[in-house]
Amino acid sequence: MEQANAPVQGGEANLSPVSKQEAEKLDDRSLLELYQRTGDQDLKWMLVLRYTSLIRRIALQASGLYSSFAQLDDIIQEGLLVLLNAVDKFDPSKNVKFETYVSTRLRGMIVDLARRQDWLPRQVRQKAGRLNQAMDELSANLGRVPTSNEVAQYLGLSREQYDAMLSETAVSSLVSFEAVLDGCGKAMEKMLAQEEQSNPTEEIFQNQELHQVLEEGIAALRENERMVLSLYYEKELNMKEIAQVLGVSAARISQIHSRALQHLRVHMKQYMQI
Repeated sequence: MEQANAPVQGGEANLSPVSKQEAEKLDDRSLLELYQRTGDQDLKWMLVLRYTSLIRRIALQASGLYSSFAQLDDIIQEGLLVLLNAVDKFDPSKNVKFETYVSTRLRGMIVDLARRQDWLPRQVRQKAGRLNQAMDELSANLGRVPTSNEVAQYLGLSREQYDAMLSETAVSSLVSFEAVLDGCGKAMEKMLAQEEQSNPTEEIFQNQELHQVLEEGIAALRENERMVLSLYYEKELNMKEIAQVLGVSAARISQIHSRALQHLRVHMKQYMQI
């Protein structure tokens, strides 16, 4: 915790106008605002440590997909670094809740960990590539997102074999979907940069458009797919907990989750190509 007492820019620590005991009684938003005004590193660590349980919860939630690709302690350590950075980068003027911002950054951190580690067997990567290629080719030919039966037939698989492939490539589906979302964001940034008179109103419009396209993609999913995504991302349940709620196996939930992300990946990819 020595870093908590490090001097801030300028060589002198900005002391908080309130005591530690008073700061501990503040809610998260007030504590964040106080840190942003003073730069007091003790306040920063106080806020970050309040979210260690969130790091653990998201890491445990993801374990149903990532199959212990990293030790929980390593994820928590990485999450603390993400939180420290998030506190400094958070912009209240964006009208986004700090909790939502932090949760998004932590989920992105877990996906980044998965990308950096060569933990997927070569055979699984090959299957994921076949599945993505089939989804893309069928979508182009049909002019819509293909059904599971259509993809299975295209790949020459039985429905049972296709479902097994979905389970086996669940993590890859998540990473692929995140990559497409990241690509959408970067494409928007490029479009804004090319505007001769870029302004905040235009940026807001572009972000709203991205969210609208994503919402349209979610609305086009099956009811059970929307339910799984809602329970996983909004209610933050893990695969086993969702399975208990819906009365099916955890493996089945993994398949539904993977299929939903595959459909959203194709939907967002088509939007980027418009």
